[in-house]
Amino acid sequence: MFGNKKLREKLKESLKSVLPITLVVLVLCFSVAPVSNSVLSAFIIGAFLLIIGMGLFTLGSEAAMQPIGESIGSGITKSRKIWLIAFIGFIIGVIVTVSEPDLQVLAGQVPSIPNFTLIIAVAIGVGLFLVVALLRVIIGIRLSYLLIGFYALVFILTLFVPQSFIAVAFDSGGVTTGPMTVPFIMALGIGVSSIRSDKHAHDDSFGLIALCSIGPIAAVLILAAINGSAGGTYTPVTIPDIDDSRELWRLFGSEIPRYLKEVAVSLAPIAVFYALFWLFSKKEDRASRKQLTKIAIGLIYTFVGLVLFLVGVNVGFMPAGNYLGTVMGGLSFNFVVIPVGMLIGYFIVAAEPAVYVLNKQVSELTSGAISERAMNISLSVGVCLSVGIAMLRVLVRIPILYILIPGYAIAIGLSFFCPKLFTAIAFDSGGVASGPLTTTFLLPFAMGVCSAVGGEIITDAFGIVAMVAMTPLITIQFLGVLYKYKQIKAERIAAVIAGNEDYAIIEL
Repeated sequence: MFGNKKLREKLKESLKSVLPITLVVLVLCFSVAPVSNSVLSAFIIGAFLLIIGMGLFTLGSEAAMQPIGESIGSGITKSRKIWLIAFIGFIIGVIVTVSEPDLQVLAGQVPSIPNFTLIIAVAIGVGLFLVVALLRVIIGIRLSYLLIGFYALVFILTLFVPQSFIAVAFDSGGVTTGPMTVPFIMALGIGVSSIRSDKHAHDDSFGLIALCSIGPIAAVLILAAINGSAGGTYTPVTIPDIDDSRELWRLFGSEIPRYLKEVAVSLAPIAVFYALFWLFSKKEDRASRKQLTKIAIGLIYTFVGLVLFLVGVNVGFMPAGNYLGTVMGGLSFNFVVIPVGMLIGYFIVAAEPAVYVLNKQVSELTSGAISERAMNISLSVGVCLSVGIAMLRVLVRIPILYILIPGYAIAIGLSFFCPKLFTAIAFDSGGVASGPLTTTFLLPFAMGVCSAVGGEIITDAFGIVAMVAMTPLITIQFLGVLYKYKQIKAERIAAVIAGNEDYAIIEL
Protein backbone atom coordinates (compact mmCIF):
# COMPACT_ATOMS: atom_id res chain seq x y z
CA MET A 1 0.00 0.00 0.00
CA PHE A 2 2.82 2.37 0.92
CA GLY A 3 6.12 1.59 -0.76
CA ASN A 4 9.50 1.73 0.94
CA LYS A 5 10.40 4.62 -1.38
CA LYS A 6 7.58 6.79 0.01
CA LEU A 7 8.55 5.95 3.58
CA ARG A 8 12.21 6.74 2.89
CA GLU A 9 11.18 10.12 1.45
CA LYS A 10 9.22 10.97 4.60
CA LEU A 11 12.04 9.87 6.90
CA LYS A 12 14.51 11.92 4.85
CA GLU A 13 12.26 14.99 5.14
CA SER A 14 11.91 14.55 8.90
CA LEU A 15 15.69 14.10 9.26
CA LYS A 16 16.27 17.41 7.44
CA SER A 17 13.76 19.09 9.76
CA VAL A 18 14.98 17.71 13.09
CA LEU A 19 18.75 17.56 12.48
CA PRO A 20 19.42 21.35 12.57
CA ILE A 21 17.75 21.91 15.97
CA THR A 22 19.49 18.80 17.31
CA LEU A 23 22.89 20.09 16.22
CA VAL A 24 22.23 23.53 17.71
CA VAL A 25 21.36 22.00 21.08
CA LEU A 26 24.41 19.69 20.99
CA VAL A 27 26.71 22.64 20.26
CA LEU A 28 25.24 24.49 23.26
CA CYS A 29 25.64 21.42 25.46
CA PHE A 30 29.35 21.14 24.62
CA SER A 31 30.05 24.88 24.94
CA VAL A 32 28.23 27.53 27.02
CA ALA A 33 25.60 25.29 28.66
CA PRO A 34 27.03 21.93 29.76
CA VAL A 35 24.38 19.35 30.74
CA SER A 36 24.50 16.06 32.60
CA ASN A 37 25.07 12.80 30.74
CA SER A 38 21.55 11.62 31.58
CA VAL A 39 19.92 14.72 30.07
CA LEU A 40 22.13 14.52 26.98
CA SER A 41 21.44 10.79 26.48
CA ALA A 42 17.68 11.30 26.80
CA PHE A 43 17.84 14.21 24.33
CA ILE A 44 19.69 12.17 21.68
CA ILE A 45 17.25 9.24 21.95
CA GLY A 46 14.37 11.73 21.88
CA ALA A 47 15.73 13.23 18.64
CA PHE A 48 15.92 9.76 17.08
CA LEU A 49 12.31 8.99 18.07
CA LEU A 50 11.29 12.42 16.77
CA ILE A 51 12.72 11.68 13.32
CA ILE A 52 11.04 8.27 13.03
CA GLY A 53 7.76 9.49 14.52
CA MET A 54 7.51 12.57 12.33
CA GLY A 55 8.20 10.53 9.18
CA LEU A 56 5.48 7.99 10.01
CA PHE A 57 3.03 10.69 11.10
CA THR A 58 3.32 12.73 7.88
CA LEU A 59 2.93 9.59 5.78
CA GLY A 60 -0.15 8.55 7.75
CA SER A 61 -1.62 12.03 7.71
CA GLU A 62 -1.51 12.15 3.91
CA ALA A 63 -3.13 8.74 3.63
CA ALA A 64 -5.81 9.07 6.32
CA MET A 65 -6.47 12.42 8.00
CA GLN A 66 -6.63 14.52 4.84
CA PRO A 67 -8.92 12.14 2.88
CA ILE A 68 -11.24 11.79 5.88
CA GLY A 69 -11.50 15.56 6.32
CA GLU A 70 -12.05 16.25 2.61
CA SER A 71 -14.62 13.44 2.34
CA ILE A 72 -16.68 14.71 5.29
CA GLY A 73 -16.37 18.32 4.11
CA SER A 74 -17.59 17.64 0.58
CA GLY A 75 -20.23 15.18 1.84
CA ILE A 76 -21.97 17.53 4.27
CA THR A 77 -22.02 20.42 1.78
CA LYS A 78 -23.81 18.35 -0.86
CA SER A 79 -26.91 18.38 1.34
CA ARG A 80 -27.03 22.20 1.00
CA LYS A 81 -28.53 22.27 4.49
CA ILE A 82 -26.89 24.97 6.59
CA TRP A 83 -28.14 23.50 9.88
CA LEU A 84 -26.59 20.12 9.05
CA ILE A 85 -23.25 21.70 8.10
CA ALA A 86 -23.28 23.73 11.34
CA PHE A 87 -24.22 20.73 13.50
CA ILE A 88 -21.65 18.33 12.05
CA GLY A 89 -19.03 21.09 12.03
CA PHE A 90 -19.61 21.69 15.75
CA ILE A 91 -19.39 17.97 16.58
CA ILE A 92 -16.18 17.60 14.55
CA GLY A 93 -14.65 20.66 16.24
CA VAL A 94 -15.35 19.23 19.69
CA ILE A 95 -14.12 15.73 18.80
CA VAL A 96 -10.81 16.73 17.22
CA THR A 97 -10.07 19.22 20.01
CA VAL A 98 -10.70 16.69 22.77
CA SER A 99 -8.48 14.37 20.69
CA GLU A 100 -5.59 16.89 20.68
CA PRO A 101 -2.82 15.56 23.00
CA ASP A 102 -1.40 19.05 23.67
CA LEU A 103 -4.65 20.07 25.34
CA GLN A 104 -3.79 17.76 28.26
CA VAL A 105 -0.60 19.81 28.80
CA LEU A 106 -2.61 23.03 28.95
CA ALA A 107 -5.14 21.57 31.40
CA GLY A 108 -2.35 20.54 33.75
CA GLN A 109 -1.06 24.11 33.91
CA VAL A 110 -4.37 25.52 35.20
CA PRO A 111 -5.05 23.64 38.46
CA SER A 112 -7.63 26.17 39.70
CA ILE A 113 -10.04 24.89 37.04
CA PRO A 114 -10.77 21.12 36.83
CA ASN A 115 -9.07 19.52 33.84
CA PHE A 116 -12.30 18.11 32.43
CA THR A 117 -14.05 21.49 32.71
CA LEU A 118 -11.22 23.26 30.91
CA ILE A 119 -10.97 20.66 28.14
CA ILE A 120 -14.71 20.68 27.46
CA ALA A 121 -14.87 24.49 27.50
CA VAL A 122 -11.97 24.78 25.04
CA ALA A 123 -13.47 22.06 22.82
CA ILE A 124 -16.83 23.86 22.73
CA GLY A 125 -14.99 27.09 21.87
CA VAL A 126 -13.26 25.42 18.94
CA GLY A 127 -16.52 23.76 17.84
CA LEU A 128 -18.41 27.07 17.78
CA PHE A 129 -15.65 28.87 15.89
CA LEU A 130 -15.35 25.99 13.41
CA VAL A 131 -19.04 26.49 12.63
CA VAL A 132 -18.35 30.19 12.01
CA ALA A 133 -15.37 29.27 9.82
CA LEU A 134 -17.36 26.78 7.71
CA LEU A 135 -20.21 29.24 7.21
CA ARG A 136 -17.65 31.86 6.16
CA VAL A 137 -16.32 29.47 3.50
CA ILE A 138 -19.84 28.86 2.15
CA ILE A 139 -21.01 32.49 2.23
CA GLY A 140 -17.65 34.05 1.29
CA ILE A 141 -17.29 36.62 4.09
CA ARG A 142 -13.93 38.43 4.13
CA LEU A 143 -11.76 36.84 6.83
CA SER A 144 -10.20 40.11 8.02
CA TYR A 145 -13.62 41.49 9.08
CA LEU A 146 -14.25 38.47 11.30
CA LEU A 147 -10.72 38.62 12.74
CA ILE A 148 -11.15 42.30 13.69
CA GLY A 149 -14.44 41.60 15.45
CA PHE A 150 -13.39 38.48 17.32
CA TYR A 151 -9.94 39.71 18.39
CA ALA A 152 -11.53 42.95 19.60
CA LEU A 153 -13.88 40.82 21.71
CA VAL A 154 -10.95 38.77 23.04
CA PHE A 155 -8.96 41.85 24.08
CA ILE A 156 -12.05 43.30 25.76
CA LEU A 157 -12.37 40.06 27.76
CA THR A 158 -8.81 40.52 29.06
CA LEU A 159 -10.08 43.54 31.04
CA PHE A 160 -12.19 41.23 33.23
CA VAL A 161 -9.68 38.49 34.11
CA PRO A 162 -6.63 38.33 36.41
CA GLN A 163 -3.48 39.52 34.61
CA SER A 164 -1.69 36.27 35.44
CA PHE A 165 -4.25 34.36 33.36
CA ILE A 166 -3.83 36.30 30.11
CA ALA A 167 -0.63 34.61 28.90
CA VAL A 168 -2.05 31.13 29.59
CA ALA A 169 -5.23 32.01 27.67
CA PHE A 170 -3.38 33.20 24.58
CA ASP A 171 -1.05 30.20 24.74
CA SER A 172 -4.12 27.95 24.59
CA GLY A 173 -4.94 29.24 21.10
CA GLY A 174 -1.70 27.80 19.74
CA VAL A 175 -1.63 24.64 21.84
CA THR A 176 -5.03 23.35 20.72
CA THR A 177 -4.28 23.63 16.99
CA GLY A 178 -1.70 20.85 16.92
CA PRO A 179 -0.78 17.75 14.90
CA MET A 180 -4.17 16.08 15.32
CA THR A 181 -6.39 19.10 14.69
CA VAL A 182 -4.65 20.88 11.82
CA PRO A 183 -4.61 18.18 9.07
CA PHE A 184 -8.25 17.33 9.73
CA ILE A 185 -9.64 20.86 9.86
CA MET A 186 -7.65 22.06 6.85
CA ALA A 187 -8.85 19.12 4.78
CA LEU A 188 -12.40 19.81 5.97
CA GLY A 189 -12.11 23.38 4.66
CA ILE A 190 -10.99 22.12 1.23
CA GLY A 191 -13.94 19.73 1.12
CA VAL A 192 -16.48 22.41 2.09
CA SER A 193 -15.06 24.94 -0.41
CA SER A 194 -15.75 22.47 -3.23
CA ILE A 195 -19.41 23.52 -3.08
CA ARG A 196 -18.46 26.89 -4.58
CA SER A 197 -17.38 27.41 -8.18
CA ASP A 198 -16.18 31.04 -8.03
CA LYS A 199 -12.51 31.97 -8.40
CA HIS A 200 -12.09 32.77 -4.68
CA ALA A 201 -13.37 29.39 -3.45
CA HIS A 202 -9.95 27.83 -2.91
CA ASP A 203 -8.70 31.04 -1.22
CA ASP A 204 -11.52 30.78 1.33
CA SER A 205 -10.68 27.13 2.07
CA PHE A 206 -7.91 28.57 4.26
CA GLY A 207 -8.69 30.48 7.43
CA LEU A 208 -10.37 27.72 9.42
CA ILE A 209 -7.37 27.27 11.73
CA ALA A 210 -7.20 31.06 12.14
CA LEU A 211 -10.74 31.26 13.51
CA CYS A 212 -10.53 28.01 15.48
CA SER A 213 -7.45 29.37 17.30
CA ILE A 214 -9.60 32.18 18.74
CA GLY A 215 -12.07 29.76 20.36
CA PRO A 216 -9.70 28.43 23.06
CA ILE A 217 -8.52 31.95 23.96
CA ALA A 218 -12.08 33.16 24.45
CA ALA A 219 -13.04 30.00 26.36
CA VAL A 220 -10.15 30.24 28.84
CA LEU A 221 -10.72 33.98 29.36
CA ILE A 222 -14.42 33.41 30.05
CA LEU A 223 -13.59 30.59 32.49
CA ALA A 224 -11.08 32.86 34.21
CA ALA A 225 -13.64 35.68 34.47
CA ILE A 226 -16.23 33.31 35.96
CA ASN A 227 -13.79 31.48 38.20
CA GLY A 228 -11.99 34.61 39.40
CA SER A 229 -8.77 32.64 39.81
CA ALA A 230 -5.33 34.13 39.78
CA GLY A 231 -4.25 31.56 37.24
CA GLY A 232 -2.27 28.34 37.16
CA THR A 233 0.93 27.42 38.94
CA TYR A 234 4.20 26.18 37.53
CA THR A 235 4.92 22.46 37.81
CA PRO A 236 8.71 22.03 37.56
CA VAL A 237 9.99 19.78 34.78
CA THR A 238 11.54 16.57 36.11
CA ILE A 239 15.19 16.37 35.11
CA PRO A 240 16.19 12.70 34.59
CA ASP A 241 18.97 11.28 36.74
CA ILE A 242 20.15 8.11 35.01
CA ASP A 243 23.00 5.87 36.15
CA ASP A 244 23.11 3.33 33.33
CA SER A 245 21.59 2.30 29.98
CA ARG A 246 18.99 0.08 31.64
CA GLU A 247 17.55 3.04 33.54
CA LEU A 248 17.57 5.05 30.31
CA TRP A 249 15.44 2.37 28.65
CA ARG A 250 13.08 2.33 31.62
CA LEU A 251 12.72 6.11 31.40
CA PHE A 252 11.40 5.90 27.84
CA GLY A 253 9.72 2.51 28.20
CA SER A 254 7.65 3.63 31.17
CA GLU A 255 6.16 6.49 29.16
CA ILE A 256 5.26 4.50 26.04
CA PRO A 257 2.07 2.91 27.50
CA ARG A 258 0.85 6.35 28.60
CA TYR A 259 1.16 7.82 25.10
CA LEU A 260 -0.21 4.67 23.47
CA LYS A 261 -3.36 5.24 25.51
CA GLU A 262 -3.45 9.00 24.88
CA VAL A 263 -3.09 8.71 21.11
CA ALA A 264 -5.56 5.80 20.94
CA VAL A 265 -8.13 7.90 22.81
CA SER A 266 -7.31 10.79 20.45
CA LEU A 267 -7.74 8.84 17.21
CA ALA A 268 -10.69 6.65 18.22
CA PRO A 269 -13.42 9.36 18.09
CA ILE A 270 -12.26 10.47 14.63
CA ALA A 271 -12.20 6.89 13.32
CA VAL A 272 -15.64 6.11 14.81
CA PHE A 273 -17.15 9.33 13.47
CA TYR A 274 -15.85 8.63 9.96
CA ALA A 275 -17.13 5.04 10.11
CA LEU A 276 -20.62 6.30 11.01
CA PHE A 277 -20.41 8.99 8.33
CA TRP A 278 -19.47 6.35 5.74
CA LEU A 279 -22.31 4.03 6.77
CA PHE A 280 -24.97 6.75 6.53
CA SER A 281 -23.65 8.35 3.33
CA LYS A 282 -25.17 7.70 -0.06
CA LYS A 283 -23.60 4.81 -1.91
CA GLU A 284 -22.15 7.04 -4.65
CA ASP A 285 -20.51 9.30 -2.06
CA ARG A 286 -18.80 6.50 -0.14
CA ALA A 287 -15.11 5.76 -0.38
CA SER A 288 -14.28 2.46 -2.05
CA ARG A 289 -13.05 -0.53 -0.05
CA LYS A 290 -9.58 0.06 -1.47
CA GLN A 291 -9.68 3.66 -0.23
CA LEU A 292 -10.93 2.49 3.18
CA THR A 293 -8.03 0.06 3.44
CA LYS A 294 -5.60 2.85 2.59
CA ILE A 295 -7.20 5.10 5.23
CA ALA A 296 -7.04 2.32 7.84
CA ILE A 297 -3.33 1.74 7.17
CA GLY A 298 -2.78 5.50 7.23
CA LEU A 299 -4.40 5.69 10.68
CA ILE A 300 -2.01 3.01 11.92
CA TYR A 301 0.97 4.99 10.60
CA THR A 302 -0.46 8.14 12.21
CA PHE A 303 -0.94 6.31 15.51
CA VAL A 304 2.56 4.83 15.69
CA GLY A 305 4.20 8.04 14.43
CA LEU A 306 2.43 10.29 16.93
CA VAL A 307 3.24 7.96 19.84
CA LEU A 308 6.96 7.97 18.98
CA PHE A 309 6.91 11.74 18.39
CA LEU A 310 5.25 12.54 21.73
CA VAL A 311 7.50 10.18 23.68
CA GLY A 312 10.55 11.75 22.06
CA VAL A 313 9.59 15.37 22.71
CA ASN A 314 8.18 14.88 26.20
CA VAL A 315 10.83 12.54 27.61
CA GLY A 316 13.87 13.74 25.66
CA PHE A 317 13.29 17.34 24.61
CA MET A 318 11.35 18.83 27.55
CA PRO A 319 13.99 18.17 30.26
CA ALA A 320 16.79 19.29 27.90
CA GLY A 321 14.97 22.55 27.11
CA ASN A 322 14.33 23.33 30.77
CA TYR A 323 17.87 22.43 31.85
CA LEU A 324 19.47 24.51 29.08
CA GLY A 325 17.27 27.48 29.97
CA THR A 326 18.18 27.23 33.65
CA VAL A 327 21.92 27.00 32.94
CA MET A 328 21.93 29.84 30.41
CA GLY A 329 19.67 32.06 32.52
CA GLY A 330 22.15 31.75 35.37
CA LEU A 331 25.12 32.96 33.30
CA SER A 332 26.61 36.39 34.01
CA PHE A 333 25.98 37.19 30.32
CA ASN A 334 22.46 35.71 30.29
CA PHE A 335 21.40 38.09 27.51
CA VAL A 336 22.85 35.39 25.24
CA VAL A 337 19.50 33.57 25.59
CA ILE A 338 18.02 36.09 23.13
CA PRO A 339 20.16 35.17 20.06
CA VAL A 340 20.27 31.50 21.12
CA GLY A 341 16.47 31.45 21.47
CA MET A 342 16.12 33.07 18.04
CA LEU A 343 18.38 30.44 16.48
CA ILE A 344 16.45 27.59 18.11
CA GLY A 345 13.15 29.17 17.05
CA TYR A 346 14.31 29.48 13.44
CA PHE A 347 14.98 25.76 13.16
CA ILE A 348 12.37 24.34 15.52
CA VAL A 349 9.36 25.37 13.43
CA ALA A 350 10.51 23.14 10.56
CA ALA A 351 10.26 20.12 12.86
CA GLU A 352 6.58 20.73 13.72
CA PRO A 353 4.54 17.96 12.00
CA ALA A 354 1.52 20.18 11.29
CA VAL A 355 3.74 22.74 9.50
CA TYR A 356 4.54 20.14 6.85
CA VAL A 357 0.84 19.52 6.26
CA LEU A 358 0.10 23.25 5.90
CA ASN A 359 3.03 23.96 3.56
CA LYS A 360 2.18 21.05 1.30
CA GLN A 361 -1.49 22.04 0.98
CA VAL A 362 -0.58 25.68 0.33
CA SER A 363 1.84 24.68 -2.44
CA GLU A 364 -0.70 22.34 -4.06
CA LEU A 365 -3.67 24.71 -3.90
CA THR A 366 -1.69 27.67 -5.26
CA SER A 367 -0.11 25.53 -8.01
CA GLY A 368 3.35 26.37 -6.69
CA ALA A 369 2.81 30.16 -6.64
CA ILE A 370 3.51 29.99 -2.90
CA SER A 371 6.23 27.37 -2.60
CA GLU A 372 6.96 25.21 0.40
CA ARG A 373 10.39 26.88 0.61
CA ALA A 374 8.88 30.39 0.76
CA MET A 375 6.46 29.25 3.46
CA ASN A 376 9.25 27.61 5.46
CA ILE A 377 11.44 30.72 5.35
CA SER A 378 8.53 33.02 6.29
CA LEU A 379 7.52 30.82 9.21
CA SER A 380 11.10 30.37 10.40
CA VAL A 381 11.78 34.12 10.32
CA GLY A 382 8.54 34.82 12.17
CA VAL A 383 9.20 32.26 14.90
CA CYS A 384 12.82 33.42 15.16
CA LEU A 385 11.66 36.98 15.89
CA SER A 386 8.95 35.88 18.30
CA VAL A 387 11.29 33.74 20.41
CA GLY A 388 13.82 36.59 20.56
CA ILE A 389 11.12 38.97 21.82
CA ALA A 390 9.86 36.32 24.25
CA MET A 391 13.36 35.89 25.73
CA LEU A 392 13.70 39.66 26.08
CA ARG A 393 10.31 39.71 27.81
CA VAL A 394 11.46 37.06 30.29
CA LEU A 395 14.64 39.01 31.13
CA VAL A 396 13.03 42.45 31.56
CA ARG A 397 9.48 41.32 32.48
CA ILE A 398 7.42 43.10 29.81
CA PRO A 399 3.62 42.57 30.20
CA ILE A 400 2.35 40.25 27.46
CA LEU A 401 -0.39 42.64 26.26
CA TYR A 402 2.22 45.30 25.48
CA ILE A 403 3.41 42.98 22.71
CA LEU A 404 0.22 41.17 21.66
CA ILE A 405 -1.97 44.26 21.12
CA PRO A 406 0.38 46.11 18.70
CA GLY A 407 1.35 42.78 17.08
CA TYR A 408 -2.22 41.83 16.24
CA ALA A 409 -3.00 45.43 15.22
CA ILE A 410 -0.17 45.27 12.64
CA ALA A 411 -1.26 41.80 11.47
CA ILE A 412 -4.89 42.83 10.97
CA GLY A 413 -3.84 46.11 9.35
CA LEU A 414 -1.72 44.21 6.81
CA SER A 415 -4.77 42.11 5.88
CA PHE A 416 -6.16 45.10 3.96
CA PHE A 417 -3.02 45.43 1.80
CA CYS A 418 -2.20 41.84 0.84
CA PRO A 419 -4.18 39.23 -1.16
CA LYS A 420 -6.97 37.48 0.74
CA LEU A 421 -5.26 34.13 0.31
CA PHE A 422 -2.12 35.31 2.11
CA THR A 423 -4.16 36.64 5.04
CA ALA A 424 -5.92 33.30 5.49
CA ILE A 425 -2.66 31.35 5.17
CA ALA A 426 -0.87 33.71 7.58
CA PHE A 427 -3.47 33.37 10.34
CA ASP A 428 -3.61 29.60 9.79
CA SER A 429 0.19 29.47 10.07
CA GLY A 430 0.11 31.13 13.47
CA GLY A 431 -1.81 28.23 15.00
CA VAL A 432 0.21 25.64 13.09
CA ALA A 433 3.67 26.97 14.03
CA SER A 434 2.96 26.69 17.76
CA GLY A 435 2.81 22.90 18.07
CA PRO A 436 4.20 20.17 20.34
CA LEU A 437 7.85 21.18 19.96
CA THR A 438 7.09 24.74 21.01
CA THR A 439 5.18 23.47 24.04
CA THR A 440 7.72 20.83 25.07
CA PHE A 441 11.01 22.59 24.27
CA LEU A 442 10.66 26.36 23.92
CA LEU A 443 8.20 26.76 26.80
CA PRO A 444 10.36 24.72 29.23
CA PHE A 445 13.40 26.66 27.95
CA ALA A 446 11.66 29.95 28.79
CA MET A 447 10.61 28.54 32.17
CA GLY A 448 14.20 27.57 32.94
CA VAL A 449 15.47 31.05 32.06
CA CYS A 450 12.68 32.64 34.07
CA SER A 451 13.47 30.53 37.15
CA ALA A 452 17.17 31.41 36.90
CA VAL A 453 16.53 35.18 36.76
CA GLY A 454 13.91 35.09 39.53
CA GLY A 455 10.89 35.94 37.38
CA GLU A 456 7.23 34.91 37.69
CA ILE A 457 6.69 31.76 35.62
CA ILE A 458 2.98 32.25 34.92
CA THR A 459 3.22 35.89 33.82
CA ASP A 460 6.72 36.00 32.29
CA ALA A 461 7.52 32.56 30.81
CA PHE A 462 4.01 31.73 29.64
CA GLY A 463 3.07 33.64 26.51
CA ILE A 464 5.88 32.28 24.34
CA VAL A 465 3.42 30.00 22.51
CA ALA A 466 1.15 33.00 21.89
CA MET A 467 4.05 35.00 20.48
CA VAL A 468 5.17 32.12 18.25
CA ALA A 469 1.60 32.06 16.94
CA MET A 470 1.53 35.84 16.37
CA THR A 471 4.66 36.74 14.37
CA PRO A 472 4.01 34.48 11.33
CA LEU A 473 0.83 36.51 10.81
CA ILE A 474 3.05 39.50 10.08
CA THR A 475 5.90 37.86 8.14
CA ILE A 476 3.68 35.85 5.79
CA GLN A 477 1.46 38.85 5.06
CA PHE A 478 4.60 40.85 4.24
CA LEU A 479 5.35 38.03 1.80
CA GLY A 480 1.86 38.58 0.39
CA VAL A 481 2.40 42.34 -0.01
CA LEU A 482 5.68 41.62 -1.83
CA TYR A 483 3.97 39.03 -4.03
CA LYS A 484 1.19 41.51 -4.88
CA TYR A 485 3.75 44.23 -5.70
CA LYS A 486 5.66 41.90 -8.04
CA GLN A 487 2.43 40.79 -9.68
CA ILE A 488 1.32 44.39 -10.33
CA LYS A 489 4.79 45.28 -11.65
CA ALA A 490 4.74 42.28 -14.01
CA GLU A 491 1.29 43.25 -15.30
CA ARG A 492 2.42 46.84 -15.93
CA ILE A 493 5.52 45.67 -17.78
CA ALA A 494 3.37 43.32 -19.89
CA ALA A 495 1.00 46.20 -20.69
CA VAL A 496 3.90 48.47 -21.65
CA ILE A 497 5.39 45.77 -23.89
CA ALA A 498 2.05 45.34 -25.61
CA GLY A 499 1.66 49.09 -26.17
CA ASN A 500 5.21 50.37 -26.67
CA GLU A 501 8.00 47.82 -26.99
CA ASP A 502 10.85 50.40 -27.11
CA TYR A 503 9.63 52.06 -23.89
CA ALA A 504 9.31 48.66 -22.22
CA ILE A 505 12.96 47.91 -22.99
CA ILE A 506 14.04 51.23 -21.44
CA GLU A 507 11.90 50.52 -18.35
CA LEU A 508 13.38 47.04 -17.96
